[in-house]
Amino acid sequence: MDIEALHQYCLQKQGATDGFPFDQKTLVFKVYGKLFALVDVDDFVSINLKCDPVWAIELRERYAAIKSGF
Repeated sequence: MDIEALHQYCLQKQGATDGFPFDQKTLVFKVYGKLFALVDVDDFVSINLKCDPVWAIELRERYAAIKSGF
């Protein structure tokens, strides 16, 4: 997936908005004002997604490609 496809996908969610509240390279997606995804537009190699902490641990244990975000 390229950044434009991700951008379009995220904005299709009901109540979704996008913006750069932190800096000019971190694109943030929100649903009804709550952050759900962050992506580096200059170096698009991954995406940070919000997740329930318990579910996140299970996903990281199950899939090597899932890393802890910042």
